Amino acid sequence: MTFQIDEVRAKFPALALTDKGRRRIYLDNPAGTQVPQAVADAVAHCLLTTNANLGGFFETTIAAQAVVDEAHAAMADFLGATTAEEIIIGANMTTLTYHMSRTLGRTLKSGDEIILTRMDHEGNVSPWLQLAEDLGLVVRWLPFDEKTWQIEEATLAGLLSARTRLVALNYASNLTGSINRVKALTHLAKQAGALVYVDAVQFAPHGLVDVQDIGCDFLICSAYKFFGPHMGILWGRRDLIDGLKAYKCRCSSNGLPERFELGTPQIELMAGLTAAVDYFAGLGAAAGEGGSRRAKIARAFDVSIAYENPLAQRLIDGLSDISGLTIYGITDPARIHERVPTVSFTVDGIVPETIVRQMNAENIFLWSGHNYAWEIVHQLGIPAEQGVVRIGIAHYNTSAEIDETLESVHRVIAMLRQQRS
Repeated sequence: MTFQIDEVRAKFPALALTDKGRRRIYLDNPAGTQVPQAVADAVAHCLLTTNANLGGFFETTIAAQAVVDEAHAAMADFLGATTAEEIIIGANMTTLTYHMSRTLGRTLKSGDEIILTRMDHEGNVSPWLQLAEDLGLVVRWLPFDEKTWQIEEATLAGLLSARTRLVALNYASNLTGSINRVKALTHLAKQAGALVYVDAVQFAPHGLVDVQDIGCDFLICSAYKFFGPHMGILWGRRDLIDGLKAYKCRCSSNGLPERFELGTPQIELMAGLTAAVDYFAGLGAAAGEGGSRRAKIARAFDVSIAYENPLAQRLIDGLSDISGLTIYGITDPARIHERVPTVSFTVDGIVPETIVRQMNAENIFLWSGHNYAWEIVHQLGIPAEQGVVRIGIAHYNTSAEIDETLESVHRVIAMLRQQRS
């Protein structure tokens, strides 16, 4: 199986855009990816031909319901759910997590314990912290190992108790790129009788999610991180969510997943969501023959991972040549499969934003700051008001783009150091 990068890039109109004659290099992907033409077409087609609310008997409302149903079915295939009823679609990961935290709060009482990690995006921290404050829950903090850059099973085991009710876990970090062994961590938490809520926002663009294999109770991701529209998706184990009392309007449906999807859905974005999932299936179809949509998605990740990992190592190796530069995350080539291609760093004596501003001016798009990895920067002692420089690769990036970016990093740092001297 091979990855046809030229064919992939041709599907993304944004990759051909230029500014003052200079092609854009999109390395801001951990914050949001570009979309294939098919996603934009699906959104436009829905708005122009299927623009109606749900629940009626005329053609557009019937067609709109079909769009909604297909989006849930597509995400069930994407995540390995047993049924589309387990898929809850909403505005974004943070909003969905706040909603579900409040719902789960109805099952908790003062003195119950929850475990939060020092690796998570703030969207999987603040909702639980505020719930704990409201209900009198005890928060136990789970740090990551600064040598392995992962959450270790032994550390989690030391925090679990008979009072642990929920463990909120991070699948892959949006700052260090580290992939956690969520299946093993989930197994420990489940043995203690706790629910497990997994943030897979950063992992989902770079690896196949299998909620059945993980064994968790909830898993959440964001479509705009995997070439889709701006919306979030929450998977919940059916037998569990069917017993939960949602915060909702009195007269709205109590069925699944409707009881958790408040108000009129983003129907046109759901059309784009299905198109994003089908984009992955198309990649898999090009890499092999036949199979279900789920099987094609799995093949797509096989080829995209094989393509992305060498790019990530090329970036890491090039950055490692710069004196005074610190990479936060796994750099060992033998462990490249234990991280996603998101690389963050700082440079002694240089504020990250000054590097990023200069590179942005050269049409190399990347981010600086804490990037909502609030607990990570605090554990590592990085000034939160400065954060890191973050470069994030997607499978539409090229080795030439990585080389140009490395050349820019080297040159910009040398220039800034000269200005300081």
